[in-house]
Amino acid sequence: MQRETMTYDVVIVGGGPSGLAAAIRLRQVAAERGQDVSVCVIEKGSEVGAHILSGAVFEPRSLDELIPDWREKGAPLNTPVVEDRFLFLTRGGSFRLPTPPQMHNHGNYIISLGNLCRWLGRQAEELGVEIYPGFAAAEVLYGDDGRVVGVATGDLGIGRDGRPTANHQPGIELRARQTLFAEGCRGSLTKILFERFELRDGVDPQTFAIGIKELWEVAPEKHRLGHVIHTTGWPMDGRTYGGSFLYHLENNQVAVGFVIGLDYANPRLSPFDEMQRFKTHPAIRPTFEGGRRIAYGARALNEGGFQSIPKLTFPGGALIGCTAGFLNVPKIKGSHTAMKSGMVAAEAVIETLAADGVEAVGYRAALEASWLWDELRRVRNIRPGFRWGFWAGFAHAGLDTYLFRGSAPWTLHHHADHSQLRPAAEFPEIDYPKPDGTVSFDRNSSVFFSSTNHEENQPPHLRLANPAVAIDVNLRLYDAPEQRYCPAGVYEIVHEAAGPRLQINAQNCVHCKTCDIKDPTQNITWVTPEGGGGPNYPNM
Repeated sequence: MQRETMTYDVVIVGGGPSGLAAAIRLRQVAAERGQDVSVCVIEKGSEVGAHILSGAVFEPRSLDELIPDWREKGAPLNTPVVEDRFLFLTRGGSFRLPTPPQMHNHGNYIISLGNLCRWLGRQAEELGVEIYPGFAAAEVLYGDDGRVVGVATGDLGIGRDGRPTANHQPGIELRARQTLFAEGCRGSLTKILFERFELRDGVDPQTFAIGIKELWEVAPEKHRLGHVIHTTGWPMDGRTYGGSFLYHLENNQVAVGFVIGLDYANPRLSPFDEMQRFKTHPAIRPTFEGGRRIAYGARALNEGGFQSIPKLTFPGGALIGCTAGFLNVPKIKGSHTAMKSGMVAAEAVIETLAADGVEAVGYRAALEASWLWDELRRVRNIRPGFRWGFWAGFAHAGLDTYLFRGSAPWTLHHHADHSQLRPAAEFPEIDYPKPDGTVSFDRNSSVFFSSTNHEENQPPHLRLANPAVAIDVNLRLYDAPEQRYCPAGVYEIVHEAAGPRLQINAQNCVHCKTCDIKDPTQNITWVTPEGGGGPNYPNM
């Protein structure tokens, strides 16, 4: 069966903040110039917003630039922040720390980023952008000269054995003069582009964290509309980077999340279980007693910042948003920078199209001249400073912020997260408390609250380069850390008479990408499943 081909001026892979901002800006600029630029967005989730997960406290700076009348148009920014608190937790108590200036949230909003993306999608469609949810880009298309000429979606109806079923439908080729990749953190096609066009040469490795989030409906008397709480300290030890957030948004809802840097050394650590026991702390637990959990999810996030920004353009396309890595870690925000990158790229692409060019070379120069570049440059040393431990990192962050004001005469550097794990024999077992079913829960019940679903009869989207490594290396040296760093119970060691084997429960996958990042030998590769598969986050 032949693939159908659809042709556009610009194809955007990913319906998140950067991709939608780029689509809107492309149509805005084209209209201002009297041009007709055709724009298509494809999104692997079942709908725009289905795979979007973030805290989120949102800084509206980019939205103000993109859609100045967003209030009149009903953007879902309903809860302004009214108070910030920053706590250090000990095992049984807490004390308040000064809130770092980067974390001040005056003028910001507590939102569901998924709902904002749904709204941005409607604004894009009103401007003439074509959006196709449920279509996963599975292949980059190249021209005879090597340039990117678009993407192809994955075939539907391919069975687990790799053969077409009775429901087989070939993928669609979406061809474009320029293709923008807005896949989010650890994009599967972006990984291929990094290698093909050597986009990471000369920059630091990207470093990541895993963020695990729950949405709760709490008792009305415990709800504090517009309040923001961040914590650090317990249950993390002094060598592991991590912290939490509690955001009180509308409708008696509280978003609670825990973030752990994926450069941790202890293979016995379980980010999911750390998050669950965090909720049992005496300063945290009362918020959730008498409430009910209504959603769960997890997602990796970029933490490399300024030092890890790759080359952003290549013949036929560009990288935007979190797939390139524009998160401001000290600010704990990346949506405003992701959107800004998409807007700047859109303007550069319009110029490239008008000149019938091949590469949007003006994108990086314009980005470097924008507030985004200065914002990331000023905080470049804060995250890598925590390699020395919490208190040394905290002191260095204060020095960098208050004395040097982000202009220290040095730049600290990052290391690859997968290289940081130490052998399990060097660490004792961690005795995680059994879930109580009231404020703490197990993985399987949590995955249920992510509404995750995949077509079961399809090729596995979690692939092992060498299956033997799972036992000969991961289990033998690291006690199979994939059982713990995965927040969805995808990886399981099954002991049989013939010996142990790794079982992959791909149906559980919430598309967080942690396994693709943290596996110590980089033996696991995450690829796109059938479009529409994965989580379906309602309000995350």
